[in-house]
Amino acid sequence: MADEFGHLPRRPERIIKATIWSLRGVRAAWLHESSFRLEIYVLAVLAPLALWLGESGVERALLLGSCLLVPMVELLNSAMEAVFDRYGGGHHELVGRAKDMGSAAVFVAMLNVGAVWALILLPRWLQASG
Repeated sequence: MADEFGHLPRRPERIIKATIWSLRGVRAAWLHESSFRLEIYVLAVLAPLALWLGESGVERALLLGSCLLVPMVELLNSAMEAVFDRYGGGHHELVGRAKDMGSAAVFVAMLNVGAVWALILLPRWLQASG
């Protein structure tokens, strides 16, 4: 939805409301999506490791950013599924396909975590052991 002032910056009250709405979304995901909770638990372990194992700001940003991408995609997937569940009475092939694609997006985000961590950490560990 467009702002009533076009492209002008938002007033502080609007920013506060947007923040509250965003936090409601995170709370809803936490309460209703077990996958989201699991991903946050994994993030709680990997985030400190990313900050510790990264040797530069760029490495830390890549390690941590790849991990943050997973719950971000999960939030989008869960939002999409909630809409389908609300308006999609019964099974429909396209709804099933869309839900599978949303799940695949989360899976690709997880593969990204593995690839980023491996590309940054494996050469270092191989060099240290060899």
